[in-house]
Amino acid sequence: MQMRKIITILMFLGLPTLGAASSDTVHLDQPTINLKDMASLQRGARVFIENCLNCHSAGYMRYARMASDLGMSEDDTRALMYTSDKLGELMNVSIDEAEAKVWFGTAPPDLSVITRSRKPAWIYTYLRSFYADTKRPFGVNNTVFKDVAMPHVLAPYQGVQKAVYAEGHNGDKKVEKLLPDQLGSMNTAEFDAMINDLVNFMVYVGEPAKLVRYNIGIYVLVFIVLLASLLYMLKREYWKDVH
Repeated sequence: MQMRKIITILMFLGLPTLGAASSDTVHLDQPTINLKDMASLQRGARVFIENCLNCHSAGYMRYARMASDLGMSEDDTRALMYTSDKLGELMNVSIDEAEAKVWFGTAPPDLSVITRSRKPAWIYTYLRSFYADTKRPFGVNNTVFKDVAMPHVLAPYQGVQKAVYAEGHNGDKKVEKLLPDQLGSMNTAEFDAMINDLVNFMVYVGEPAKLVRYNIGIYVLVFIVLLASLLYMLKREYWKDVH
């Protein structure tokens, strides 16, 4: 019964059950995460809303909170709001869950905490690792998430990659590397930078309170240093006549 519950949860999240460990053997590239880089977070928010929010929601985040945290004006925020018209609304999608299951085989998961359930490096590498595979329903596969149900929505930017295969230990073919096949609107460096901004924003969405904690932490450290100095001077005053 417990195993059935685990499998049900994994299916709901749109993650593979038996193949989940396949990405453990794939090298994961590390993104540069900097939650103090407001320009990066704003660019990532735009990429997320324009490309991911069509199918995936971020149901724990409100537009107003995002705009306030990232220093975005009301006009700039409203210009990005395709599925809502009120700043106080959550970042949900209008896609019908039943229809999504028909199209993709499963409802696209909410991405609010995806960088906490999956590491930022996993997301960063995954989004850059789609390749052409005519055997798949959407014509693409992924080296990090084998037989993924998601189409390569960022292909207009990255282009299409082709897989170079190598013989595995059991005679099966394994993807050795990916090479450009059809060019997109961005070169490799530009696309990687865009994905880095996107992952940076998704890390923020996973725990917006980090921005507050960073600021509070500075004041706490200053307080501790001042308190330690006062306590040291107090100790010297008490012990100056003790020999």
